[in-house]
Amino acid sequence: MPGTILIVEDDDVLADNMRLYLERNGWDAQVCGSAEQALGVLETMRPDVLLTDYMLPGRTGLELLNEVMTTDAQMKVIMVTGEGGVQLAVDAMKAGAYDYITKPVALAELKLLLEKAIGVARMESALTFYRKSQAKDSGLGNLVGSSPALRGVKDTVRQILDAESRMAAADLPAILISGETGTGKELVARALHFDGSRREGPFVEVNCASIPSNLLEAELFGHERGAFTDAKERKMGLVEAAEGGTLFLDEIGEVDPSTQAKLLKLLEEKSVRRIGSVRERKVNTRIISATNQDLEQMVRMGRFRGDLYFRLRIITITLPPLRERGNDVLELARQYLDQTGRRYGKRDLMLSPEAERMLLAYSWPGNVRELRNVLEQTVLLAHDRVIGPEHIGVSPSLHRQQPQSMPQPNPHFPGHNHFGQQGGGLGPETVFLSPPRAGVKLSDVEREMVQAALAKTDWNVSKAAKLLGLTRDMLRTRIERFGLSRPAQ
Repeated sequence: MPGTILIVEDDDVLADNMRLYLERNGWDAQVCGSAEQALGVLETMRPDVLLTDYMLPGRTGLELLNEVMTTDAQMKVIMVTGEGGVQLAVDAMKAGAYDYITKPVALAELKLLLEKAIGVARMESALTFYRKSQAKDSGLGNLVGSSPALRGVKDTVRQILDAESRMAAADLPAILISGETGTGKELVARALHFDGSRREGPFVEVNCASIPSNLLEAELFGHERGAFTDAKERKMGLVEAAEGGTLFLDEIGEVDPSTQAKLLKLLEEKSVRRIGSVRERKVNTRIISATNQDLEQMVRMGRFRGDLYFRLRIITITLPPLRERGNDVLELARQYLDQTGRRYGKRDLMLSPEAERMLLAYSWPGNVRELRNVLEQTVLLAHDRVIGPEHIGVSPSLHRQQPQSMPQPNPHFPGHNHFGQQGGGLGPETVFLSPPRAGVKLSDVEREMVQAALAKTDWNVSKAAKLLGLTRDMLRTRIERFGLSRPAQ
């Protein structure tokens, strides 16, 4: 990974040796004989690495380092010190140097050090770009809708952000976001982070249902080399990776009891211990969690620790399902039409009045996520600028105003039949075998969807997961939770 190196060295022989060696290995190297000359070059050039000797005419290398750090704290600076210059090396590291190397300089060692420094610099640059991209697509403004139900959520988030603006970043309370699948819990978590006091830190998201339970602990807390069979290297966990920022634990109800105990310790003591380590590490990580399950009921059933539940829910935000948000459906639909239309090169799409009535009448069991997916499919298949109800692939059995009778296939959209009928084009919004019934729990509906998908695919877990829009691990978790097993042949 050759890059650009600025060498600041007044020993002409050593400077030329380093320059020629680096150039032969594909690097672009430039030499300055003093700190003053180097500062002049830095006004028009930003090298990947600044390599400077400590002993220079005029200003020392340490003074050069201090001045560079005031204008560009991300610059990778390597200090060259004389033999035995331990204190100089320590002072350089304290001042912000990336590393140091002692004279006589071993050129092969220097090359490895430069490669490492450039690798870190490029990774940091990529992370900075990623964080800026995340921040652009996050924030309270991304919660679209003006219904009373959503306005209440926005008001709650604003109150939390206002209170937290007067608190130390290390003292922010844990927050639990609850709501049905697809209601936008991640958007709220992102708004709390990117509009809050930790916005400059990382936002690390973990879907607890997508990681097998036997691996989740190692992913969260890290491990030491040799801690278990496949632990060939030391690995930092995601809790530590979120240092100074936010760790978002989605589907927290899927976490097994042993990991729940470690999460409780993290919340109470703000420390972690990697698997295989005897050392506790203090961390400054804010926890936001989300669930589509009734954790209080899970506590009563002994499936979730009560002490952890009460630590996670110091503040609770409950998101309303889309069916309770009135005309927000149309506001969101128009936004998705515009966004998806631009992506597919189909601009100025609009919904007909009949299509709008259909969207308002539909129950949206998959909430905002289902609406987005349905509109994307609609845009992809659209031939006209005006979108009619015949172009929108939703299941007629789930219209709120539909009488309770066996569902019939949509004659205008034959690709969206039910699992019990012939036809293709299956999706998570079409897996119900019967209309919703009054008093039915969400978990019962979810179980029915899983059973239907497995039956349709003859218990092919990969195909069933694809139909439901889940990963294999997420589906296997639900199979275990519902106690499902393949029928005997």
